[in-house]
Amino acid sequence: MNKPATETIQPLAPEGAIQTLTVVKQRSIDASIEIVWESMLEEMGPAGLSANEKPMPMKLEAWPGGRWFRDLGEREGHLWGHVQVIKPPKLLEICGPLFMSYPGVNHVQYRLTAEGNSTWLKLTHRGFGLIDPDHAKGVNTGWEKVVQSIAKIAERRKARL
Repeated sequence: MNKPATETIQPLAPEGAIQTLTVVKQRSIDASIEIVWESMLEEMGPAGLSANEKPMPMKLEAWPGGRWFRDLGEREGHLWGHVQVIKPPKLLEICGPLFMSYPGVNHVQYRLTAEGNSTWLKLTHRGFGLIDPDHAKGVNTGWEKVVQSIAKIAERRKARL
């Protein structure tokens, strides 16, 4: 005898309410906009670091619709997002789940502005969803590390030229 299909619907608890987050990081980097752009792509790709600063290389397909993902091999990995806008060397926007393995939507914008021999980097992350409280606490520190890493890569790149 076939049993009828059952459906369970659980309402969201107060701690499961939709939340938003906004993080803005800005920094002047002593390098040309082209060097900072290439350094940003390197940080988002092979030079990526985890929150505890261990290597976490990623892959970025730098074209509209391209993926930003962590390739673990053997067809395993984690999709962080897709390129929504790319206008080298001034603007890159990514939308997707990022580090969230739960219902969440994010938009990250890297905007570069040349200022003489330096470049102003503005990184803006906006997200909403069922955001894990630990992620909400750590995201500010995480993006600060990303901006610092881009600056370090740019400084090394500039010194080589």
